[in-house]
Amino acid sequence: MRLAKIIAVAFLVPALVFGQVAGAAEQLKPVKVVLLYNGTGAMASIDEPSYKGSMLAAKLINSKGSIIDGRKLELIPIDTYSDMGKVISAASKEENKTDVAAAIGYGDSSFVISAASSFVHDGIPFITPGATLPTLFQMVGDRLFMVAYGDDAQAQAMADYTYNTLKIKKLAVWTDTSMAFTLALSDSFKKRYTESGGTIIYEDMFISGMPTPPDFSHMAGKLTANEPKPDAVFISAVPEEAALAVKKLRNSGINIPILSGDGFDSQLVIKAATAKPITDVYFTTHSYRGDNRPEVASFINAYKKEYGIVPEDAFAALGYDAVNVLADAIKRAGSADKAAIAKALSQTKDFKAVTGTITMRQNMPPLKSIAIIEIKDGTYVVKDTWDPIKAIRSQQKAVPFDY
Repeated sequence: MRLAKIIAVAFLVPALVFGQVAGAAEQLKPVKVVLLYNGTGAMASIDEPSYKGSMLAAKLINSKGSIIDGRKLELIPIDTYSDMGKVISAASKEENKTDVAAAIGYGDSSFVISAASSFVHDGIPFITPGATLPTLFQMVGDRLFMVAYGDDAQAQAMADYTYNTLKIKKLAVWTDTSMAFTLALSDSFKKRYTESGGTIIYEDMFISGMPTPPDFSHMAGKLTANEPKPDAVFISAVPEEAALAVKKLRNSGINIPILSGDGFDSQLVIKAATAKPITDVYFTTHSYRGDNRPEVASFINAYKKEYGIVPEDAFAALGYDAVNVLADAIKRAGSADKAAIAKALSQTKDFKAVTGTITMRQNMPPLKSIAIIEIKDGTYVVKDTWDPIKAIRSQQKAVPFDY
């Protein structure tokens, strides 16, 4: 009997040790997060900086130790080349969802719509760094999270600035009808601007990249031929078409102010090949330029150290913010469980991000400040910062901001 017990213990001890080692190994597995982005094609000018910001955030987080239980954060980048077919394929592959705690992706709403639903359907929380369509939640589901403001907010910010500060009382509107973002931005801008007292003389439509990029010649000619002539043009476009439109107008000698949203926050626009440096272009974007908060300074310094350049645009900061918001939620959840992370994300409150303070709200984008940027002689100038809380409380407008 004693010999049998000794043999049993001899077999039990290695089994226990093996179990402990296996458990430790399981515990040390990285927390995996899929990172979807478009490294080439029409969306690359906003997604590539966002990707770089995301990767930088993960590197800095891991340099400080584990995120939970000795585990590091592992981003799994997937480049979908601005191709909707590749987006849908990447989102539907089971291998991209196995043992994944969350997904992060895209700076444009149409790409989020195509990708996020599949992840959310499988219970995986999905964070978009830069998409701004306010109705994304209804389209995708309650495990979608935004770190950007909504298009209705940035549209009001630009409409108010256009009418009250620039004193522009009549304008033309150009709208890309192929993108959810551009349609929503244009509709919200027109509504707010006309309610404020402005007049939209006419509107022209175009389709981005179908089958080739628009030429804009006819639309540019109308700006000078039409009577009465508009004082400015609001162009709702994504970066490639934004750059083409600016190039066409300025090279045609049409120097009226150009107005837009964050689709213009791209190196493609500021570097558009024109006879003179780009000037008199105004757009709304995510706040961080000219901001002396420590979060901003730390991000800019780290980005310059990592990539040898200053951040290209606000989408770099948004990618950085998305990863940090997720890391904060994982730490508060104390788990890599998808449901626990989603719950923690929904409870995010007053998170000090680079692009502003983020508090998640049910089925609505976060309330965040919005920067008004002027491109003047080829450089960015922060002209104003629009505060949504003040806008909500303001009684100066006939129709208060409904958020």
